Amino acid sequence: MPSGHPAPPARPRTAPAGRLLRALGSWIRSAPGTYLWLTALFVTTVIVHQMSPAFEEEFLRQRSTNIHELSRNPVRVLITSAFWIDSGQWLPYAVLYTVFHAPAERRLGTLRWLAVAATAHVLATLVSESVLAWAISHGHAPAAAANTLDVGVSYALAGVVAVLTYYVPRPWRPAYLFAVLVIYTVPLITNPTFTDIGHLTAALIGLGCYPLTRRGTEA
Repeated sequence: MPSGHPAPPARPRTAPAGRLLRALGSWIRSAPGTYLWLTALFVTTVIVHQMSPAFEEEFLRQRSTNIHELSRNPVRVLITSAFWIDSGQWLPYAVLYTVFHAPAERRLGTLRWLAVAATAHVLATLVSESVLAWAISHGHAPAAAANTLDVGVSYALAGVVAVLTYYVPRPWRPAYLFAVLVIYTVPLITNPTFTDIGHLTAALIGLGCYPLTRRGTEA
């Protein structure tokens, strides 16, 4: 029997695009440090694309964590080198930051995630450049290597990739750890460079950050 009161209006269905945008916004807000850093890298990548090749190389060299710049302005270049990409390709980093940095930040919290990334970036840089300095002083590398171009975020990424080992479910954790060690060890065995030393060092630093994961909670 019909009721004397009108039926309440039906709620409008949310369009799939709207739900997707809300989910994307929620994911970005859950890892603010990751996406602020990624935004900064996008801006600096756009800037680099406006430069001539010769000017770009010299510009990035002055922001490199090479031996020459570290001996002059260590704090400045350790910071600025983390905001430039020498490949000029931003999109692959957007994928890598979303796959690794964002989950790590969500689980560790922004401060502990930043501590892992910064520690890996700084210590791996210092270790790799110290090895290079030793190689130059003993004639195993040319003197010009002291002024090489070395900017980027790969050491920080390696540290974060490694620390995520502790958040992989236990049945899969050994396989993930094995993959991490293979990825960062094989290049060092087959065709070693000082950068490969830095990557493996950063990964080991990430694994050494286990104490920071004990208080990490998933958002």
